[in-house]
Amino acid sequence: MFQLKQNNRIKLILVIVFAIFFLILFKVFYIQVIKYDELNSLANNLWVRNLPVEADRGKILDRNGKVIVDNQTTVGLFFVPNQIVNKELVAKKISNVLNVSFEDMLGHVSKRTVIERVHPEGRNLSFEEAEAISAFDFDGVYLLKESKRNYIYKDVLSHVIGYTGIDNQGLSGLELKYDDILTGKDGSIKYYSDGRGNRLELAEIYDEPSNGKDIYLTVDLDIQLALENELNNAMSKYEAEGAIGIVMSPKTGEILAMSSKPSFEPANYQKYTEEVINRNLAIWSNFEPGSTFKIVTLAAAVNEGLVNVFEDKYYDSGKIKVANATLHCWKHKGHGSQTFLQVVENSCNPGFVVLGQKLGKEKLFSYIKALGFGSKTGIDLNGEATGILFKDSQIGPVELATTAFGQGVSVTAIQQVASLSAVINDGKLFEPFIVLKYGDNEVSPTLKKENIITSETSNVVRYSLESVVANGSGRNAYIEGYRVGGKTGTAQKVGSDGRYMVGNYVLSFIGFMPADDPEYVIYIAIDHAKGVTQYGGVVSAPIARNVFEEIINIYDLEESDEGLPRVYRWGDVRYVTIPEILGLSKKRASSLLRQNGFMVEYSGSGDTVIDSSPMENTKAKEGSIVKLLLN
Repeated sequence: MFQLKQNNRIKLILVIVFAIFFLILFKVFYIQVIKYDELNSLANNLWVRNLPVEADRGKILDRNGKVIVDNQTTVGLFFVPNQIVNKELVAKKISNVLNVSFEDMLGHVSKRTVIERVHPEGRNLSFEEAEAISAFDFDGVYLLKESKRNYIYKDVLSHVIGYTGIDNQGLSGLELKYDDILTGKDGSIKYYSDGRGNRLELAEIYDEPSNGKDIYLTVDLDIQLALENELNNAMSKYEAEGAIGIVMSPKTGEILAMSSKPSFEPANYQKYTEEVINRNLAIWSNFEPGSTFKIVTLAAAVNEGLVNVFEDKYYDSGKIKVANATLHCWKHKGHGSQTFLQVVENSCNPGFVVLGQKLGKEKLFSYIKALGFGSKTGIDLNGEATGILFKDSQIGPVELATTAFGQGVSVTAIQQVASLSAVINDGKLFEPFIVLKYGDNEVSPTLKKENIITSETSNVVRYSLESVVANGSGRNAYIEGYRVGGKTGTAQKVGSDGRYMVGNYVLSFIGFMPADDPEYVIYIAIDHAKGVTQYGGVVSAPIARNVFEEIINIYDLEESDEGLPRVYRWGDVRYVTIPEILGLSKKRASSLLRQNGFMVEYSGSGDTVIDSSPMENTKAKEGSIVKLLLN
C-alpha cells in the first residue's frame, strides 16, 4: 500500500515536471518566434536613436505638366546633447555662425532630451552656414536634410496655391486643402547608443523618406502668366486698389487662370497682412456686379418669350419712374428709340428695368438662383462667399428694377463666370474646379444643372453679346478676325456707412470666345481705377482683349470671317490685313500697302520684295509701318 502511494507520487511529480518543461518550452518558442519582432523592436528602441530626414512635399503642376511649385533641399541643425562634450564651446561657435544669441544656443545644447531640433534658428540653413558648422566636426552636432517649398513664379497664382509654414505644413490655399496628399512620410538615420547617449560603433541604418504626391491643376501656366501680366500693368497704370481675373472653360468648369491683386509671395508670406494673404478676391469678395448682371435678365426674358431683341423696341428718354424712385440711364438724354438688341449694346438701364418688370420678381429671381447666385459655386478652394440677394419679403418694385440692371445685389466673380458659362452653353451649369488630378485621383467635370435656358435662347444671347463687342459698349474687346462676345460693367461701390461712394467704382468686363461656340470665358474687374474715365468698357475690356489675344497666340487659333463686322467710330484702332506683296515690284507693293492705309519703309536696293515685317496676310494697325526687304 505504501509502495503504491509512493509510485503515484512519483508519477504526479513526473507529470508536473513534464508540464513545467513543456510550459517553459512553449514560452521560449513564444518569445523567440511569435513575439520576436515586437520584443526586438522594443529592445532596439532602448538603444536606437532616430535622426529625422524630411520628405519632400508633392509638386504642384499645371495642366500640361509644367512645374509651378516644387522643393529645395536645405539643411537643418540637430543636437544630441549627451554626445556634446564642451557645450559652451559648441554654443559659442555655432551662435557666431548663425548670428544668434549665445544664451539661446546654449539652451538648445543643454536641453535634457535625446535629440534636440534647433528651431527656428537652425532651420533651412544656407550652404555657407552648413559648411561652416560642418567644418567644426563637433560630436553630437548633426546636419540633416530638410525640404523647403520653392515657389518658382513668386506671386503668380499665390491666392490659389497658398503657402506653407516653417515645418512645411500647408497653412492656406491648395497647400492647406490638399495637405494630406502633398505631405510625405519622413525617413530617418538610425544609430545606436548606450544608456548615457554615447554613440556605439555600429552601422547606421538609413530609412528613406517617402515623398508626397503631386497635384495637377486645370490651370494653363501660359494663360496664367498672361493674365497676371495684364493685371499687374493695370494695377500700376490706374493705381487701383485691387484687380480680379478669371479664365474658365464654359464647357467643363475648368479654371484656366485665376488671379487676385494685390498678390503676395508665398515664400515670404510673413511680410504681408492677413487681409492680403487670406483673401482670394476672385471667390471671396462680394460686390455689386453692375451691367454684367444684365446678361441674366436678358437670358430670362428671352427664355420666357417676353422679348424679341431684333423686333421689339423701347424708347429711352434717359430715365424711368419706378414707384417713388427715378432711375437714370448712363446717357443723360437717353438713347431714344431702339430695339432691345440696341438696349443690350448700349447697356441701357431703363430698358432692362422694363425687362425686369415683364419678368416679375418670382421669375427673375428664379433664374438668378438657378444660375447659381446666392449660393457657393462649389469650387475646390477654401474661403468662397455666397453673395447677397434680396429676401423675398424685401423685393418691391424698386428692388426688382435695380436688380434687373445689377444694382442692390452682391455677387462674387466666380459666380458671374459660372453663370455666363451656363447662359452661353445651352443652359448647362458646371461646378468650377481647379484641381485636375491629386495623387491617384482624377477629377471629372460636375454638371450641377442643365436646361436652365434653351439652346435657342443661348444662341440669341451669344449673338446679342457679340453685337455688344462689335457695336456697343464692349467694342474695346473687339479682335479683328475673331468672334468675341461680352458685356461691360460699371458698379459704384458701397461704403461702410451703407452709402454709395463718390467716384469709387468696380469696372468690369465679362466675355467669351469664339462667340458661336465658346471655349473660353474671361472676367476682369478693376477696383477703383484712378485717372481714367469710369467705365468698364474703357478700363477692363482692353485688358480682356489682350488676354484673348494671348490665348489666340498660345493655341494658334484660326481666324473666322463669319463674325459680326465692327462699325468703326472716330478714335477706334482699326486692324487691317497686309496684302500679298512677296515677289511684287517695289512700286506695286508700295502702292498696295498705301491703299490699305500703311506707311512703307525699305531695306535693300533691289526692285523685288523678298520679305516684309510684319508678314503678308497678317493683321497690323492701320497707319503703322510695313518694312519691305528688297533683293
